[in-house]
Amino acid sequence: MANDTEDNIFIGRSVPARNDKPADQYLALKFGNRHGLVAGATGTGKTVSLQVLAEGFSRAGTAVFAADVKGDLSGIAAPGEPKDFLVERARAVGLDGGYQPDAFPVAFWDVFGEQGHPIRATISELGPLLLSRLMDLNDTQEGVLNIAFKVADDDGLLLLDLKDLRALLSHIAERAGELTTEYGNVTKQTIGAIQRQLLVLENQGGARFFGEPALAIKDLIRQDRDGRGVINLLAADRLMNSPRLYATLLLWLLSELFEELPEVGDPDRPKLVFFFDEAHLLFDDAPKALLDKIEQVVRLIRSKGVGVYFVTQNPLDVPETVLAQLGNRIQHALRAFTPREQKAVRTAAETFRPNPKLDTAQVITEMGKGEALVSALEGNGVPSVVQRTLIRPPAARIGPVSPEERAAIVARSALRGKYDAPIDAESAYEVLKQRASARTDQRAPEPRGPWGQPAPSESTRSGGLGGILDGIFGGGSSGGGAPAPRGRSSGRASVTEVVVKQVARSVASQVGSQLGRAILRGVLGSMRR
Repeated sequence: MANDTEDNIFIGRSVPARNDKPADQYLALKFGNRHGLVAGATGTGKTVSLQVLAEGFSRAGTAVFAADVKGDLSGIAAPGEPKDFLVERARAVGLDGGYQPDAFPVAFWDVFGEQGHPIRATISELGPLLLSRLMDLNDTQEGVLNIAFKVADDDGLLLLDLKDLRALLSHIAERAGELTTEYGNVTKQTIGAIQRQLLVLENQGGARFFGEPALAIKDLIRQDRDGRGVINLLAADRLMNSPRLYATLLLWLLSELFEELPEVGDPDRPKLVFFFDEAHLLFDDAPKALLDKIEQVVRLIRSKGVGVYFVTQNPLDVPETVLAQLGNRIQHALRAFTPREQKAVRTAAETFRPNPKLDTAQVITEMGKGEALVSALEGNGVPSVVQRTLIRPPAARIGPVSPEERAAIVARSALRGKYDAPIDAESAYEVLKQRASARTDQRAPEPRGPWGQPAPSESTRSGGLGGILDGIFGGGSSGGGAPAPRGRSSGRASVTEVVVKQVARSVASQVGSQLGRAILRGVLGSMRR
């Protein structure tokens, strides 16, 4: 099933307006890295449009990454079925040869490692800005987290997983007074608050995400043996229960692509196209520093050969500074019942290049399922006039694959075994634990007696007096000192002996204290007299 050309992805055919002829609508591959937007209310066909674009990029040899929020996209790995509505849509849009089922190369990923290859990142790779966003830290806490990363850099400590960060924060809390003068104010209360947020993150499944082996970006940019781009699908149905983790993961991937890929200018086709479903999660309550970073990445990453396509219900979910950079647009129907929805309709209509034969704002509210307003870059990068368009049917299955089909695809994946088992390398946790143990050993002094001599052994102490006092008072044989003189009666001790022994025991119980030494000198002095 084609109508794709060497240079274009076929999106669909326009609905004639005012006696116009229908026209095929394309997305030019050379502008595929100029980013895009797929928007529309629930149930209007956004997921199908996303699938159509992903299939087109894959045919052209471009790798794709998409978050599969509901599991529906997984069907792209299996051939479609020639159902009546698909056959009819193929005829309506003029597909060559009618409806022809097809399947595409897919790699499944899953943060939790249950529905695909585990996907991981290290604490260091994520950095303090994204980590602060993930844990919803305030400005003060974010500042202390920045100090923690700086201390780790200065001390040569690797931050790989959550236990590394937890150990580093405990280490900083112990040195708070010392570090404040060099790095800035650090309080144990702030450290405690961050530790509590780490616990929340761990309970949400963050421990699965952080660690090694970390994802190698090159494993997202692959082709199969037929030259088709591999479609990477992130299982996000469970991940959506932790929306901050979901948004942070995808933004981290974008940042890694931006950092690692070389500059290529404007290639004939993108290296990778990145679909960001539920895009509003990326921007909701995001601090200005993070929004600035997102805008920077979106603006500059196209020169790395990467296209970013935001998928959301409402165009207002995307900040204007980002929305202005999205040149390829597919707008499905919107509802206009509330003031905010009416504003969204006006905003969506105003972002298209006007079509004098089309009332864009009105059409947005009237379109049926599988219809959309389409405008893509053409010529010298100018947006085409907006057209009401019937979206072509996807060639692959609409709907999810079965668990058995998914397991079979994962089992024969070229990446099988590379990421499956976690690796616990020596990092900050182990290093700080060793340092703490070494300090404890150095601080432990050898036991000494009251005058600095080695402390008596347990067997010597068991006699009650021991050591020098046994020599003076004639300790018994049970005490380990000199044996009692022969011929001494084994009967009752004299009053004098009882008194002396009582005093001696009192002295022995206070050895090492000033009071004990004073009493001892008094006893010895009285004996001399």
